[in-house]
Amino acid sequence: MSDTILCPKCSSEFTYPSDNMMVCSQCFYEWNPEEAAAEVANEGKILDSNGNELQDGDSVVVIKDLPVKGAPKPVKAGTKVKNIRLRPGSDHNIDCKIDGFGAMALKSEFVKKA
Repeated sequence: MSDTILCPKCSSEFTYPSDNMMVCSQCFYEWNPEEAAAEVANEGKILDSNGNELQDGDSVVVIKDLPVKGAPKPVKAGTKVKNIRLRPGSDHNIDCKIDGFGAMALKSEFVKKA
């Protein structure tokens, strides 16, 4: 068996090293195999704005004012949200209840772990 590294873009086996990068001779895509391995390890994990991994039941703090459709005021920065539920594979990947607003979905990039 060979130790060829497949291109992540076109899955070609015709790749070669160039400095600390790998290059595909078919589509000319360049990537760092170490970063690609780290990305695969983080796949499926939901991270907050600081890069901390979130879990079901965590408490988070909103980091910026978030407008809410149909509400007269936004969710203010600094609002603490308790007992979150994660929804992997969704654009708004946090389900929660916020006092004064009710149930809603948030993006993990706008919160930090409390």
